[in-house]
Amino acid sequence: MITVVGTGTGAPLPAGVTAGADLVVGARRHLEAALEPREAERIVLGPPAPALDVVEQHLDQGRRVVVLASGDPGFFGIVRVLAERFGPERLDVRPGVSSVATAFARLGLPWDDAVVVSAHGRELRTAVNVCRARAKVAVLTGPGAGPAELGAALAHGCGERVLVVASALGDPEHERVERVTPAEAAARDWGAAVSVVLCLDPSRAPGPMGTVAGPPPGPSGWALDEGGFAHRDSMITKFEVRALALARLGPRLGDLVWDVGAGSGSVAVECARLGAAVTAVERTSDGVERIRANATAHHVDVHVVHGTAPTALEGLADPDAVFVGGGGRELPAIVTACAARARRTVVIAMASLDRVPAAREALVAAGFSCDGVLLQSSRLAPLPGDVTRLAATNPVFLLWGTRPPARTEGVAQ
Repeated sequence: MITVVGTGTGAPLPAGVTAGADLVVGARRHLEAALEPREAERIVLGPPAPALDVVEQHLDQGRRVVVLASGDPGFFGIVRVLAERFGPERLDVRPGVSSVATAFARLGLPWDDAVVVSAHGRELRTAVNVCRARAKVAVLTGPGAGPAELGAALAHGCGERVLVVASALGDPEHERVERVTPAEAAARDWGAAVSVVLCLDPSRAPGPMGTVAGPPPGPSGWALDEGGFAHRDSMITKFEVRALALARLGPRLGDLVWDVGAGSGSVAVECARLGAAVTAVERTSDGVERIRANATAHHVDVHVVHGTAPTALEGLADPDAVFVGGGGRELPAIVTACAARARRTVVIAMASLDRVPAAREALVAAGFSCDGVLLQSSRLAPLPGDVTRLAATNPVFLLWGTRPPARTEGVAQ
């Protein structure tokens, strides 16, 4: 049997928890706190594989193993690794209080509606995109993915975010809980004692208590009617086109989506409603204001860039998916620029037949597999005499390019 003990945030080890152990595994500070049994073998837990091999040898000989871990070891912790290697039936888990729970407690905030994302040993970009999309996020940090790096990524185009950096939680002498702006976080050296970083959007009021933990559930519908958006002279991606575009974009929490030539921002807003972080690029000043108004009306956060693609794309974070809804004569160059940086897919909507071959060629030249469809729809429309006719909408070509899975690794890192 393996006894897994969560030490909580700075809490002393429970009395006698390591008594009778033949092997004690943990970080150096945990082993120093475990004063007995002195004759037990001790292993400093670094890379897990060597330690797990020793644990297996002890288990095969019927010896008792104790693993010490910070916080709650079942929450982004060692329990997952141990259960996968030895089976959950061989674990006796005694959890402590997680750093996330402690940090929110220090602020007097509930956290049943928070999103928790780990950047420890993982790409920081996912945590950044979640922080952009959600109002209450806890980020578990790691080397190269701490408050400074998170702050630098959120310093521009992310609204009025506040970062709460919690360090050395539970240590009465060294604990610090500090509220800073992303720019202030980026300018500091935070050391190695950071426990967790909370990213909060004060402009978005918390909703009522739900029945499911985590962020609010996704929207009950998408491909919203055009009447739900402010737009100019019907210059908006129609909901039939939007429905298929969203299906091909696949926006989800942790993703970053570009909406290039955003117009009213209907695609940008829909992607944000589905959980993605979104950057909308629009060349007209009145279009920029409409996008912001539509985002506000639908209670989502969309970063709007006022500029003309492809030049305006320079300096933006690399996207997972891109929707191109405008471009004119520059469309091939825009598609080429987007395809060079998209990690997963590029979707293009075109009303002009003449632009389809060049757009398709740009996708194929970038190594994408390409497919498409001509969408022609007719909507029910009333006629005098309480009868109905079919009113045709303008046909639209929708092309999409998908990066082959074998080429995804190493792209736009």
